[in-house]
This record gives sequence, structure tokens and C-alpha cells, in this order.
Amino acid sequence: MKRLSLAASLLALTLAVFGCAQMESMGDWFSTQWDSIGGGVTLIDGDKGLENWNRVGEANWSAGDGVIMADKRTGKNPGYLVSKKTYTDFQLKIEFWASHDSNSGIFMRCADPERITDRSCYEANIFDTFRDQKYATGSIVRHAPVVVPIKAGGKWNTYEITARGPNLVVVLNGTKTTELNHSQFASGPFALQYGQGIVKFRKVQIKEL
Repeated sequence: MKRLSLAASLLALTLAVFGCAQMESMGDWFSTQWDSIGGGVTLIDGDKGLENWNRVGEANWSAGDGVIMADKRTGKNPGYLVSKKTYTDFQLKIEFWASHDSNSGIFMRCADPERITDRSCYEANIFDTFRDQKYATGSIVRHAPVVVPIKAGGKWNTYEITARGPNLVVVLNGTKTTELNHSQFASGPFALQYGQGIVKFRKVQIKEL
């Protein structure tokens, strides 16, 4: 009986260790899948990639110190980096740093690449102090309130956004913050916004689905 009990304990310990290892590996699932499945494109990597975007609006975008960033408007309008390609279904991964007072966002499936707004695109917001906290950081502005509020200011964050047909899922720092089923915008470029504060991007990757 003692031998049986000892064997059972060892088996339980082995399963527990294996289970913990599995849980740890799940945290890296997105990156692992990105590396192992072809088709992904990196548009920003450190301070490389500013040439991959069209500039719209008025912001002082610059590259250096391992990031692409903006910290002021050069006119009255927000500034955008707009992808040169149109996307329909995709998986998007973005690493960003935002100051506590920043106003930024990820605009997707934009209907007009020369006029980027939350009325002509879907916007995953980066705006901790937005006047309507339902649509603060982690939401899709005007369409899908944030379910799990997460403050992004003063630290590095990762957005993982998946768009398949009318379904958009927003994950911020590993937590699903909102989901939308909506068919107004089916395809278009995506854009990175500078509105106010300080915004930095050190990795932007997109994979078509």
C-alpha cells in the first residue's frame, strides 16, 4: 500500500509540474503561433519601419531609441500613420507605450485612407482619460464598451486584435477587453493615431487570415 501511495504521489507531482509548464507556455501562444505560421508582416520593429506608412494629419512622428513615436501635433489635427495596404480579415499585434494623458488608438478597416476618424473606421482606443469611460482604453469607440477596464498609461502594453468577418476581438495585455459583431466596415487600411501626450510603438505586426 505504501508503494502504491508513493507511486500515486509521484504521478500527481509529475502531472502538476506538467500542468504548470503548459499554463506558462499558453502565455506565449500568440508569439509562438506568429513565428510558426507563415504570412505575418512586421511593419514596425524598434525604430525601423517608418517608411512603411503614409502620414496623414499633423504629428511629429520620428524614429530613434528603439521606437517610433510622436509627442506633439504640428497643427490642429491629430496625426496618423496609415498602412499602405488594405486588410480584410487579420490578426494584429502592437506593442505600445502611452503617457497617462495620451490620446491614441488603433484604427481598422478605414473607409477613407485620407480621412481617419472613429466614424469611418473601427477604433481600438488608447485613451485612459476619455470623457466617457465606457469607451476608454480597451474599447472599440462608439461600438463596443470596454468590459474589463485596463489603464495603459506609463507602461508598455500589447494589443492583440483579431478581425474575422463582422467579428472583432480586442485583447489588451492578455485580457479580452471587448468584442464586436458589426458589418459596417469590411475592409480597409489600419492606422496608428497621435492625438496628445506621448505615444511610442516598438512592434507592429499583422497577419492576414
